[in-house]
Amino acid sequence: MALSLLDRSRTREGQPDAAALQQTLRRAELAEAAGYHRFWVAEHHAVPGIASGAPPLLIGTIAERTSRIRVGSGGVMLPNHQPIVVAEQFAMLEAMHPGRIDLGVGRSLGFTAPVRDALRTHKADADDFAADIEELRGYLHGTAEVTVRPRLSEPPPIFVLGTGQGMRLAARLGLPVVVAGPLLWQGSEPFDRYRADFRPATPGAEPYVVVGLDILIADTEAEARELQLPEAWAMAVSREEGAFPPLSPIEEIRRQPMTERRRRIVDETAKGSLAGTEDQVAEGLEKLLASTGANEVLSSASTFDTDALYNSDARLARIFGL
Repeated sequence: MALSLLDRSRTREGQPDAAALQQTLRRAELAEAAGYHRFWVAEHHAVPGIASGAPPLLIGTIAERTSRIRVGSGGVMLPNHQPIVVAEQFAMLEAMHPGRIDLGVGRSLGFTAPVRDALRTHKADADDFAADIEELRGYLHGTAEVTVRPRLSEPPPIFVLGTGQGMRLAARLGLPVVVAGPLLWQGSEPFDRYRADFRPATPGAEPYVVVGLDILIADTEAEARELQLPEAWAMAVSREEGAFPPLSPIEEIRRQPMTERRRRIVDETAKGSLAGTEDQVAEGLEKLLASTGANEVLSSASTFDTDALYNSDARLARIFGL
């Protein structure tokens, strides 16, 4: 069972945005030392709470700072880019770091109309996701009319970031799928359907499921639940105010008035993750893996206290025997 991390370069109140990127680099180094399989970064544009807007640049820097761990995107939002440009960027990364680069792709657009306008995108562009993946794959595998350089004997694998629709698309295209959100807790049926509908795109290709969720571990369940609060609070603020903010310290959040709606969102966000002691998280993972049949776990957790986050990552690695 593979274990990996997704780090979104979360900004933190009172710290410059550049600090978030340095914290991502440090977390990647620690993840490699702990034995993690992959380390992925995200793409978000003009979001106050996230410093990562250019995954290929961050991936290249992380790959230079590490030597073994696979590095990739979780993911590149294809509607924001021309597929040929994405193919060239990731072909370059793969050529410089052979066998270590992953290309996770999603269909999300900018959060607001001004951001979508700045990206020269429209909501309808997400409808071209399947065609964009096919075009991207053609460039990477050398089957397109236009030959992308550098040419590769083994291009980086493409992962589809999927909800129900994404899972169906991944099955049809014969690609690995990364599943997060409520679908994780709806039993085995969506995952069984993905495997049953999987059409191998290349000889030997098999269904591959990565489950992505926030996982936080501490000495006690109460402490782990506290670590959930900064991310859950930021999510609640974004739902109410329309902007995803930097992470706030737990003690500051406790001083803030909390509306019933905000409390409900905080509770709902926390329910979709795993938090507790090592034994509690191990039990929760056992149940999740039994229902999904996943091949890999991708922890996407964040919290204000980076030392607590790094410690949680180390404890999670211990659960997996890394």
